[in-house]
Amino acid sequence: MKLPGQEECDTSAANENISAGELDSDHGPGHSPSGSSETNSRELGVSRDPPLFIQLNELLGWPQALEWRETGRWMLFEEKLEVSAGRWSVPHVPILALPSLQKLRSLLAKGLVLLDCPARSLLELVEQVIKVESSAERRGQLQALLLQRPQHSIQTTGPLLFCVTQHQNPLKQKLPPEAEAAAVLTGELGFLPQPLGAFVRLRNPVVLGTLTEVPLPCRFFCLLLGPAMPGKGYHEIGRAAAVLLSDLQFQWSVRRASNLHDLLAALDAFLEEVTVLPPGRWDPTARILPPKCLPSQLKRSPSQKRDVQGFSIPHTGRAEDRHGRGPHVPCAELQRTGRLFGGLVQDVSRKASWYSTDFLDALHPQCFSAVLYIYLATVTNAITFGGLLGDATDGAQGVLESFLGTAVAGAAFCLLAGQPLTILSSTGPVLVFERLLFSFSRDHSLDYLPFRLWVGIWVTVFCLVLVATEASVLVRYFTRFTEEGFCALISLIFIYDALGKMVHLTHTYPIQRPGSPGYGCFCQYPGPQGNESQWATAQPKSRDDVLSMDLGLVNASLLPPFECTRQGGQPRGPGCHTVPDIAFFSLLLFLTSFFFATAFKHVKTSHFFPSVVRKVLSDFSSVLAILLGCGLDTFLGLATPKLLVPTEFKPTLPGRGWLVSPFGANPWWLSVAAALPALLLCILIFMDQQITAVILNRAEYKLQKGAGFHLDLFCVAVLILLTSTLGLPWYVSATVISLAHMDSLRRESRACAPGEAPSFLGIREQRLTGLVVFILTGISIFLAPVLKFVKRVQLLLMPAKHQPDLLLLRHVPLKRVHLFTAIQLVCLGLLWIIKSTPAAIIFPIMLLGLVGVRKALEWVFSPQELLWLDELMPEDERSIPEKGLEPEHSFGEDESEDSELMYQPKVPEINISVN
Repeated sequence: MKLPGQEECDTSAANENISAGELDSDHGPGHSPSGSSETNSRELGVSRDPPLFIQLNELLGWPQALEWRETGRWMLFEEKLEVSAGRWSVPHVPILALPSLQKLRSLLAKGLVLLDCPARSLLELVEQVIKVESSAERRGQLQALLLQRPQHSIQTTGPLLFCVTQHQNPLKQKLPPEAEAAAVLTGELGFLPQPLGAFVRLRNPVVLGTLTEVPLPCRFFCLLLGPAMPGKGYHEIGRAAAVLLSDLQFQWSVRRASNLHDLLAALDAFLEEVTVLPPGRWDPTARILPPKCLPSQLKRSPSQKRDVQGFSIPHTGRAEDRHGRGPHVPCAELQRTGRLFGGLVQDVSRKASWYSTDFLDALHPQCFSAVLYIYLATVTNAITFGGLLGDATDGAQGVLESFLGTAVAGAAFCLLAGQPLTILSSTGPVLVFERLLFSFSRDHSLDYLPFRLWVGIWVTVFCLVLVATEASVLVRYFTRFTEEGFCALISLIFIYDALGKMVHLTHTYPIQRPGSPGYGCFCQYPGPQGNESQWATAQPKSRDDVLSMDLGLVNASLLPPFECTRQGGQPRGPGCHTVPDIAFFSLLLFLTSFFFATAFKHVKTSHFFPSVVRKVLSDFSSVLAILLGCGLDTFLGLATPKLLVPTEFKPTLPGRGWLVSPFGANPWWLSVAAALPALLLCILIFMDQQITAVILNRAEYKLQKGAGFHLDLFCVAVLILLTSTLGLPWYVSATVISLAHMDSLRRESRACAPGEAPSFLGIREQRLTGLVVFILTGISIFLAPVLKFVKRVQLLLMPAKHQPDLLLLRHVPLKRVHLFTAIQLVCLGLLWIIKSTPAAIIFPIMLLGLVGVRKALEWVFSPQELLWLDELMPEDERSIPEKGLEPEHSFGEDESEDSELMYQPKVPEINISVN
């Protein structure tokens, strides 16, 4: 049955229908700037619909002076016009009353529904809508009223209300170019005898003059007018219509609806998903802020498939774990070829096709800021590890070797490696091994650098064997359990070394207290009787810097030792050669740098300063804190220990050249015996390198050019041989700096709905930023003269009533969570104990043992528990029931909300315990 006035509009909606083939079509690897709305459309498995901007215009001033005024707007969230405050409200989740939705449904069921209306202007659209009114006089009044120019949004820079032109509206910059508009007009109109409802979908979207504040082509038009109604009746009905149109599922359905039944079915499907807040249990004036991560739309798609006739929504989503990642299926880079060096050949072939774009893709302003950021971080790291290496090896290696090795190894890796986003650096575990190797050489009277050279040669051989046998495919067994244990060990090493430095400083330079003997220092002059063998003390009689006292036998003053010597005196006393308060001021600078770094890091989430300033302060928090501490030290002229940097381009250890002799003073058999420590170091380097590679190449980072596990390990092996020959530090992938490098190259959508976080589009993959960083690091050598498990552990100490509502605790009993955490803590404790004992040389094997411990946990925990607590091993995913991995595939009435929360999409984040 056709509704009045519907005969002039095409209701077939044939041009909106999509075939099953189109629904399954792949749109390629490219990214679109349209934000999460488009992402959710892709989750539904349908073609991408344009994002929709919805505006609510309300009729005010009845009966004296009628005018249309914009009172609300939506993309994903609601913004209300706060007229008295002269601003838009913060974006928030809209809250509706059920009666408003019911009244809206009644108006649409009894009103006018035009689908694929061919109107090309606001006048044509109004003429189509008012035909439902029988009175010619009221049609004229309605036409004049609907063509009246509405009053749009207000400026937020002052209390005065005035219109802004459409092209000056800052909201336009947040909307993608393909966005469309929907206008909802509602209000009280006394001359209408009964409510008037109309819903129009335009066949071709068209800009309807000044109807919306942003000049967008309008796709939907909704009119809701009627006689007086108690309360905020029409206002709430209009909000209900706008909220419906802002819902992605309703949008998809109404774009493809062919008749009134489809429209009402989509509305009913929306009502089925509504959550009701009971009265008296919440504050209706409170606004619910947008979630950090929007829930997945997959759960709701089957209801839409039932209720919208003629459409099927194929399920294209894939199962994800609780981290937002897909099932742990080995990627193409981790498939065995069965040939010697087969994985390496495939990596080279795969990366060669991207090599030219690895430089062209770097031609973007974002890469410049990334270079500055990572350069400062790399230089800071090189200075830190140079100082630590100097202490650990008694000067056999130092800051100059650290800078040179970082520059050479890093630049070569960026040019040749499979994953050029990786930043090579010295790491905590390798530093521990260097310290152990030097201690062993010193205790057994061995020549350290030649012994280290043979260790490096054997490490290269062993790593090449691992590359030849495609051992990198084993990284699929590196789960969160192994990653967290390894990263926690790195954190403890850094924290322990930092605190150990401060403790050592307090022993070397004890904190002076007033009245202690160490403060006694006086300047003795020859007495009147020539007796210079005596000296005495006396209190000063004035505030002059020089206080001379004639005691008959001795002349003494309080001159500083240097000034005393310059004037012919002789410093005498226990405090003359003591520099006071070195440890005290060092501790103050230590704490100052730490607290400022922490404060700058959290500025990003504060409400102060513009967003650009907050981001810069947060990104450069560590560098700014170090510069602040150094500047304060220099300004106050504190006598704190300074890092000694060589002023010449030569090795730190006197008497040696750049090439290390293979034997030196060592016996020949040591070259063979070096294979044993080399085997341990090879395990350590394999773990350190590949764990970082696994973290960097996770699927949630949306890398398009693939990984290169075999090629990366090959490059590291060759570079270890080079650095061993030159007596430079050993380098592997540094997790923290590499993740910071990737974070500085994040690509995010510019256009996003108010209140919605910019959608993550991927990483700007290229080789140039890392290459430039290491070239600058090498240039810095010539500037040498101027270069002087937390949450789960908290649960152990937290009463049940105060524990957070974690999804983990909804699916795993608390005692099982405590057991898993306790096992991790025991493993970490064993690693630390072994590292701190004479058996520390074998701790690389213990790191490898973490994988075995994780495998043994399958005898203690069920697959479902491990799915939430850690990850499933690849072979175990085949044995777990399908519903355990893909709960979103079964949509029963008993399904809880947890499955939706479990599989909501996540923006990639750095989730390791190293800061």
